[in-house]
Amino acid sequence: MKEKDQLKVQRQQIDAIDSKILDLLKERNEVSQDVVKKKIRSQLPIFVASREQEKTGKFRKMAEERDLDPDWAEDFLRMIMSSSRASQSNATFPMATSEPKHILFVGGEGGMGRLYRSIAGRTGHHTYSIDKGNWYELESIAPKLDMAVVTVPINITEQVIERLASMLNKETILADFTSNKVKPLNAMIQNHPGPVVGLHPMHGPDVPNLSKQLMVVCQGREPEKTKWFVEQCKLWGMRIKIVEPEKHDHVMHLVQGLRHYVALLHGSFMKEHDLNPGDMLDYSSPIYRAELMMTGRIFAQDAELYADIVFADEKRRLLLLDFFHHHQELAKMIEKDDKAGFIREFESVTDFFGSFAFQALKESGYLINRLSDRFSN
Repeated sequence: MKEKDQLKVQRQQIDAIDSKILDLLKERNEVSQDVVKKKIRSQLPIFVASREQEKTGKFRKMAEERDLDPDWAEDFLRMIMSSSRASQSNATFPMATSEPKHILFVGGEGGMGRLYRSIAGRTGHHTYSIDKGNWYELESIAPKLDMAVVTVPINITEQVIERLASMLNKETILADFTSNKVKPLNAMIQNHPGPVVGLHPMHGPDVPNLSKQLMVVCQGREPEKTKWFVEQCKLWGMRIKIVEPEKHDHVMHLVQGLRHYVALLHGSFMKEHDLNPGDMLDYSSPIYRAELMMTGRIFAQDAELYADIVFADEKRRLLLLDFFHHHQELAKMIEKDDKAGFIREFESVTDFFGSFAFQALKESGYLINRLSDRFSN
Protein backbone atom coordinates (compact mmCIF):
# COMPACT_ATOMS: atom_id res chain seq x y z
CA MET A 1 0.00 0.00 0.00
CA LYS A 2 1.30 3.42 -0.92
CA GLU A 3 2.28 5.84 1.88
CA LYS A 4 -0.37 8.28 0.62
CA ASP A 5 -3.11 5.67 1.08
CA GLN A 6 -1.78 4.58 4.49
CA LEU A 7 -2.02 8.14 5.83
CA LYS A 8 -5.25 9.14 4.10
CA VAL A 9 -7.48 8.90 7.21
CA GLN A 10 -5.07 10.74 9.49
CA ARG A 11 -4.51 13.47 6.93
CA GLN A 12 -8.25 13.96 6.54
CA GLN A 13 -8.53 14.26 10.32
CA ILE A 14 -5.76 16.87 10.38
CA ASP A 15 -7.44 18.84 7.59
CA ALA A 16 -10.71 18.81 9.55
CA ILE A 17 -8.94 19.99 12.72
CA ASP A 18 -7.17 22.77 10.79
CA SER A 19 -10.55 23.90 9.49
CA LYS A 20 -11.92 24.02 13.05
CA ILE A 21 -8.88 26.04 14.16
CA LEU A 22 -9.55 28.62 11.45
CA ASP A 23 -13.24 28.79 12.43
CA LEU A 24 -12.24 29.41 16.06
CA LEU A 25 -9.75 32.10 15.01
CA LYS A 26 -12.51 33.77 12.99
CA GLU A 27 -14.79 33.67 16.03
CA ARG A 28 -12.02 35.10 18.22
CA ASN A 29 -11.46 37.90 15.72
CA GLU A 30 -15.15 38.81 15.84
CA VAL A 31 -15.00 39.06 19.64
CA SER A 32 -11.86 41.19 19.30
CA GLN A 33 -13.79 43.61 17.10
CA ASP A 34 -16.29 44.06 19.93
CA VAL A 35 -13.35 44.79 22.21
CA VAL A 36 -12.16 47.47 19.76
CA LYS A 37 -15.51 49.25 19.89
CA LYS A 38 -15.52 49.25 23.69
CA LYS A 39 -11.92 50.48 23.82
CA ILE A 40 -12.78 53.41 21.58
CA ARG A 41 -15.86 54.30 23.65
CA SER A 42 -13.92 53.98 26.93
CA GLN A 43 -10.70 55.61 25.60
CA LEU A 44 -8.56 52.55 26.36
CA PRO A 45 -5.21 51.80 24.68
CA ILE A 46 -4.80 49.23 21.91
CA PHE A 47 -1.93 47.50 23.73
CA VAL A 48 -1.81 46.85 27.49
CA ALA A 49 1.43 45.15 28.51
CA SER A 50 0.11 43.80 31.83
CA ARG A 51 -2.90 42.18 30.16
CA GLU A 52 -0.72 40.53 27.52
CA GLN A 53 1.74 39.25 30.13
CA GLU A 54 -1.10 37.82 32.22
CA LYS A 55 -2.68 36.21 29.16
CA THR A 56 0.53 34.58 27.93
CA GLY A 57 1.28 33.23 31.42
CA LYS A 58 -2.12 31.54 31.64
CA PHE A 59 -1.82 30.21 28.10
CA ARG A 60 1.57 28.65 28.82
CA LYS A 61 0.15 26.93 31.88
CA MET A 62 -2.82 25.57 29.92
CA ALA A 63 -0.43 24.28 27.25
CA GLU A 64 1.63 22.41 29.86
CA GLU A 65 -1.55 20.83 31.25
CA ARG A 66 -2.18 19.46 27.75
CA ASP A 67 1.39 18.18 27.30
CA LEU A 68 2.13 20.87 24.71
CA ASP A 69 5.34 22.88 24.44
CA PRO A 70 4.63 26.16 26.33
CA ASP A 71 7.16 28.10 24.24
CA TRP A 72 5.43 27.03 21.04
CA ALA A 73 2.04 27.83 22.58
CA GLU A 74 3.17 31.32 23.57
CA ASP A 75 4.47 31.96 20.03
CA PHE A 76 1.12 30.87 18.63
CA LEU A 77 -0.81 33.11 21.01
CA ARG A 78 1.42 36.11 20.36
CA MET A 79 0.87 35.74 16.61
CA ILE A 80 -2.88 35.71 17.21
CA MET A 81 -2.69 38.78 19.47
CA SER A 82 -0.46 40.58 16.99
CA SER A 83 -3.01 39.94 14.25
CA SER A 84 -5.73 41.19 16.57
CA ARG A 85 -3.83 44.41 17.29
CA ALA A 86 -3.25 44.92 13.58
CA SER A 87 -6.97 44.52 12.97
CA GLN A 88 -7.69 47.05 15.71
CA SER A 89 -5.18 49.43 14.16
CA ASN A 90 -7.03 49.31 10.85
CA ALA A 91 -10.08 50.75 12.56
CA THR A 92 -10.46 54.05 14.36
CA PHE A 93 -8.58 54.79 17.58
CA PRO A 94 -9.58 56.09 21.00
CA MET A 95 -8.92 59.82 21.43
CA ALA A 96 -6.86 61.18 24.33
CA THR A 97 -8.71 64.50 24.38
CA SER A 98 -12.37 65.40 24.78
CA GLU A 99 -12.30 67.38 21.53
CA PRO A 100 -10.33 66.77 18.32
CA LYS A 101 -7.01 68.57 18.01
CA HIS A 102 -5.72 70.37 14.92
CA ILE A 103 -2.33 68.83 14.04
CA LEU A 104 0.00 69.94 11.26
CA PHE A 105 2.67 67.66 9.81
CA VAL A 106 5.39 69.61 8.02
CA GLY A 107 6.70 67.13 5.47
CA GLY A 108 3.39 65.30 5.76
CA GLU A 109 3.76 63.64 2.36
CA GLY A 110 6.94 61.83 3.45
CA GLY A 111 6.91 58.38 5.00
CA MET A 112 6.67 59.20 8.69
CA GLY A 113 4.52 62.29 8.23
CA ARG A 114 2.05 60.38 6.07
CA LEU A 115 1.88 57.48 8.57
CA TYR A 116 1.17 59.62 11.62
CA ARG A 117 -1.15 61.94 9.73
CA SER A 118 -3.22 58.92 8.70
CA ILE A 119 -3.36 57.49 12.22
CA ALA A 120 -4.13 60.86 13.82
CA GLY A 121 -6.88 61.36 11.24
CA ARG A 122 -8.41 57.96 11.98
CA THR A 123 -8.34 58.89 15.66
CA GLY A 124 -10.62 61.81 14.89
CA HIS A 125 -8.12 64.67 14.98
CA HIS A 126 -8.03 67.28 12.22
CA THR A 127 -4.77 66.85 10.29
CA TYR A 128 -2.94 69.04 7.78
CA SER A 129 0.10 68.56 5.57
CA ILE A 130 2.54 71.29 4.51
CA ASP A 131 5.48 70.82 2.16
CA LYS A 132 7.42 72.98 -0.27
CA GLY A 133 4.62 72.93 -2.82
CA ASN A 134 1.90 74.28 -0.53
CA TRP A 135 3.80 76.31 2.08
CA TYR A 136 1.57 79.26 1.20
CA GLU A 137 -1.35 77.43 2.89
CA LEU A 138 0.34 77.72 6.27
CA GLU A 139 -0.86 81.31 6.72
CA SER A 140 -4.50 80.20 6.82
CA ILE A 141 -3.85 76.97 8.76
CA ALA A 142 -1.57 78.34 11.50
CA PRO A 143 -4.16 80.22 13.62
CA LYS A 144 -6.14 77.06 14.44
CA LEU A 145 -3.24 74.69 15.11
CA ASP A 146 -2.87 72.91 18.45
CA MET A 147 0.34 71.17 17.36
CA ALA A 148 2.87 71.33 14.54
CA VAL A 149 5.23 68.39 13.94
CA VAL A 150 8.34 68.81 11.79
CA THR A 151 8.97 65.58 9.85
CA VAL A 152 11.59 66.64 7.30
CA PRO A 153 15.15 65.37 6.62
CA ILE A 154 17.70 66.06 9.36
CA ASN A 155 19.82 68.42 7.26
CA ILE A 156 16.98 70.95 6.85
CA THR A 157 15.16 70.46 10.16
CA GLU A 158 16.57 73.51 11.95
CA GLN A 159 15.97 75.71 8.90
CA VAL A 160 12.33 74.57 8.70
CA ILE A 161 11.85 75.07 12.44
CA GLU A 162 13.03 78.67 12.20
CA ARG A 163 10.76 79.39 9.26
CA LEU A 164 7.74 77.63 10.77
CA ALA A 165 7.98 78.96 14.33
CA SER A 166 7.49 82.58 13.30
CA MET A 167 4.01 81.74 11.98
CA LEU A 168 2.70 79.76 14.99
CA ASN A 169 0.57 80.96 17.87
CA LYS A 170 2.24 81.03 21.26
CA GLU A 171 -0.02 78.22 22.51
CA THR A 172 0.70 75.87 19.61
CA ILE A 173 2.91 72.88 20.49
CA LEU A 174 6.02 72.70 18.32
CA ALA A 175 7.54 69.22 17.93
CA ASP A 176 9.94 67.35 15.67
CA PHE A 177 10.42 63.71 14.60
CA THR A 178 14.15 63.74 13.79
CA SER A 179 16.60 61.13 15.07
CA ASN A 180 18.78 63.88 16.60
CA LYS A 181 17.34 65.73 19.54
CA VAL A 182 19.76 68.28 21.05
CA LYS A 183 20.02 70.69 18.10
CA PRO A 184 16.37 70.51 16.94
CA LEU A 185 15.14 70.94 20.52
CA ASN A 186 17.39 73.96 21.06
CA ALA A 187 16.23 75.43 17.74
CA MET A 188 12.57 75.02 18.72
CA ILE A 189 13.11 76.61 22.14
CA GLN A 190 15.03 79.54 20.65
CA ASN A 191 12.48 80.24 17.90
CA HIS A 192 9.15 79.41 19.55
CA PRO A 193 7.99 80.90 22.88
CA GLY A 194 5.31 78.25 23.46
CA PRO A 195 5.31 74.54 24.40
CA VAL A 196 8.04 72.45 22.80
CA VAL A 197 8.71 68.70 22.75
CA GLY A 198 11.26 66.55 20.92
CA LEU A 199 9.93 63.24 19.60
CA HIS A 200 11.69 60.30 17.98
CA PRO A 201 9.51 57.43 16.73
CA MET A 202 11.85 54.43 16.90
CA HIS A 203 10.52 52.69 13.82
CA GLY A 204 10.23 53.21 10.08
CA PRO A 205 7.25 54.29 7.98
CA ASP A 206 6.57 50.73 6.83
CA VAL A 207 5.23 49.38 10.16
CA PRO A 208 1.72 47.88 9.88
CA ASN A 209 0.60 49.66 13.07
CA LEU A 210 2.01 51.53 16.08
CA SER A 211 1.22 48.87 18.67
CA LYS A 212 4.35 48.09 20.77
CA GLN A 213 6.41 50.65 18.84
CA LEU A 214 8.63 52.97 20.89
CA MET A 215 8.24 56.74 21.02
CA VAL A 216 11.16 58.56 22.63
CA VAL A 217 10.15 61.85 24.25
CA CYS A 218 12.57 64.67 25.11
CA GLN A 219 10.76 67.33 27.08
CA GLY A 220 11.49 70.91 26.11
CA ARG A 221 9.15 73.58 27.46
CA GLU A 222 5.81 73.35 29.27
CA PRO A 223 5.59 69.52 29.31
CA GLU A 224 2.17 69.65 30.97
CA LYS A 225 0.77 71.14 27.75
CA THR A 226 2.28 68.37 25.60
CA LYS A 227 1.07 65.57 27.86
CA TRP A 228 -2.07 64.94 25.78
CA PHE A 229 0.01 63.89 22.77
CA VAL A 230 2.07 61.48 24.90
CA GLU A 231 -1.19 60.01 26.18
CA GLN A 232 -2.43 59.77 22.60
CA CYS A 233 0.64 57.73 21.69
CA LYS A 234 -0.16 55.36 24.56
CA LEU A 235 -3.71 54.95 23.27
CA TRP A 236 -2.22 54.05 19.90
CA GLY A 237 -0.48 51.20 21.73
CA MET A 238 2.99 52.76 21.81
CA ARG A 239 5.63 52.44 24.50
CA ILE A 240 6.95 55.74 25.83
CA LYS A 241 10.47 56.49 27.02
CA ILE A 242 11.23 59.97 28.40
CA VAL A 243 14.95 60.80 28.18
CA GLU A 244 17.31 63.74 28.19
CA PRO A 245 18.23 64.87 24.65
CA GLU A 246 21.98 64.53 25.30
CA LYS A 247 21.55 60.93 26.44
CA HIS A 248 19.38 60.19 23.42
CA ASP A 249 21.90 61.55 20.94
CA HIS A 250 24.84 59.74 22.56
CA VAL A 251 23.03 56.41 22.24
CA MET A 252 21.87 57.18 18.69
CA HIS A 253 25.48 57.73 17.59
CA LEU A 254 25.92 53.99 18.15
CA VAL A 255 22.42 52.66 17.45
CA GLN A 256 22.08 54.48 14.13
CA GLY A 257 25.31 56.11 12.99
CA LEU A 258 27.66 53.20 13.66
CA ARG A 259 25.16 50.54 12.61
CA HIS A 260 24.50 52.14 9.23
CA TYR A 261 28.19 52.77 8.59
CA VAL A 262 28.96 49.10 9.31
CA ALA A 263 26.18 48.11 6.89
CA LEU A 264 27.84 50.23 4.19
CA LEU A 265 31.20 48.63 5.01
CA HIS A 266 29.68 45.15 4.76
CA GLY A 267 27.78 45.83 1.54
CA SER A 268 30.62 47.71 -0.12
CA PHE A 269 33.08 44.88 0.61
CA MET A 270 30.64 42.35 -0.87
CA LYS A 271 30.34 44.50 -4.00
CA GLU A 272 34.11 44.90 -4.29
CA HIS A 273 34.62 41.14 -4.18
CA ASP A 274 31.53 40.30 -6.24
CA LEU A 275 29.94 38.36 -3.39
CA ASN A 276 26.38 38.26 -4.71
CA PRO A 277 23.94 38.15 -1.76
CA GLY A 278 21.60 35.77 -3.57
CA ASP A 279 24.42 33.29 -4.09
CA MET A 280 25.59 33.67 -0.49
CA LEU A 281 22.18 32.61 0.83
CA ASP A 282 22.75 29.15 -0.65
CA TYR A 283 25.78 28.70 1.62
CA SER A 284 24.76 30.69 4.69
CA SER A 285 23.90 29.49 8.15
CA PRO A 286 20.64 30.81 9.67
CA ILE A 287 22.56 33.37 11.73
CA TYR A 288 24.43 34.75 8.73
CA ARG A 289 21.18 34.83 6.78
CA ALA A 290 19.75 37.06 9.52
CA GLU A 291 22.81 39.33 9.39
CA LEU A 292 22.65 39.51 5.60
CA MET A 293 18.95 40.40 5.72
CA MET A 294 19.60 43.21 8.23
CA THR A 295 22.27 44.58 5.91
CA GLY A 296 20.21 44.14 2.77
CA ARG A 297 17.10 45.90 4.12
CA ILE A 298 19.11 49.12 4.49
CA PHE A 299 20.04 49.13 0.80
CA ALA A 300 16.37 48.78 -0.13
CA GLN A 301 15.82 52.30 1.23
CA ASP A 302 16.81 55.86 0.41
CA ALA A 303 20.56 56.58 0.32
CA GLU A 304 20.13 60.25 1.22
CA LEU A 305 18.18 59.35 4.36
CA TYR A 306 21.01 57.15 5.62
CA ALA A 307 23.64 59.70 4.61
CA ASP A 308 21.80 62.28 6.74
CA ILE A 309 21.89 59.87 9.68
CA VAL A 310 25.58 58.94 9.34
CA PHE A 311 26.70 62.55 8.72
CA ALA A 312 24.25 64.03 11.24
CA ASP A 313 26.77 66.08 13.23
CA GLU A 314 30.45 66.40 14.09
CA LYS A 315 30.24 64.22 17.22
CA ARG A 316 28.85 61.34 15.20
CA ARG A 317 31.50 61.71 12.50
CA LEU A 318 34.27 61.82 15.12
CA LEU A 319 32.89 58.67 16.73
CA LEU A 320 32.92 56.92 13.37
CA LEU A 321 36.52 57.99 12.82
CA ASP A 322 37.36 56.54 16.25
CA PHE A 323 35.67 53.33 15.13
CA PHE A 324 37.75 53.31 11.95
CA HIS A 325 41.02 53.82 13.87
CA HIS A 326 40.02 51.12 16.36
CA HIS A 327 39.36 48.83 13.42
CA GLN A 328 42.87 49.52 12.12
CA GLU A 329 44.36 48.63 15.52
CA LEU A 330 42.50 45.32 15.58
CA ALA A 331 43.57 44.64 11.99
CA LYS A 332 47.17 44.48 13.20
CA MET A 333 46.33 41.16 14.87
CA ILE A 334 45.54 39.77 11.42
CA GLU A 335 48.69 41.23 9.91
CA LYS A 336 50.82 39.68 12.68
CA ASP A 337 48.91 36.38 12.78
CA ASP A 338 48.29 37.16 16.47
CA LYS A 339 45.75 34.51 17.44
CA ALA A 340 46.50 34.91 21.16
CA GLY A 341 45.83 38.65 20.89
CA PHE A 342 42.49 37.94 19.21
CA ILE A 343 41.51 35.60 22.07
CA ARG A 344 42.49 38.20 24.70
CA GLU A 345 40.43 40.90 23.00
CA PHE A 346 37.49 38.53 22.51
CA GLU A 347 37.49 37.56 26.18
CA SER A 348 37.77 41.18 27.36
CA VAL A 349 34.72 42.05 25.28
CA THR A 350 32.94 39.01 26.74
CA ASP A 351 33.60 40.41 30.22
CA PHE A 352 32.31 43.81 29.12
CA PHE A 353 29.07 42.35 27.73
CA GLY A 354 28.57 40.26 30.87
CA SER A 355 25.13 38.69 31.29
CA PHE A 356 23.82 40.53 28.24
CA ALA A 357 25.76 38.10 26.03
CA PHE A 358 23.67 35.21 27.32
CA GLN A 359 20.47 37.21 26.89
CA ALA A 360 21.57 37.93 23.32
CA LEU A 361 22.33 34.24 22.74
CA LYS A 362 18.83 33.28 23.85
CA GLU A 363 16.96 36.00 21.95
CA SER A 364 18.97 35.69 18.76
CA GLY A 365 18.57 31.91 18.88
CA TYR A 366 14.81 32.40 18.95
CA LEU A 367 14.92 34.78 15.97
CA ILE A 368 17.25 32.55 13.99
CA ASN A 369 15.15 29.44 14.54
CA ARG A 370 11.95 31.22 13.48
CA LEU A 371 13.65 32.78 10.46
CA SER A 372 15.09 29.44 9.41
CA ASP A 373 11.74 27.69 9.81
CA ARG A 374 9.84 30.36 7.87
CA PHE A 375 12.23 30.95 4.96
CA SER A 376 14.33 27.78 4.68
CA ASN A 377 12.62 26.88 1.40
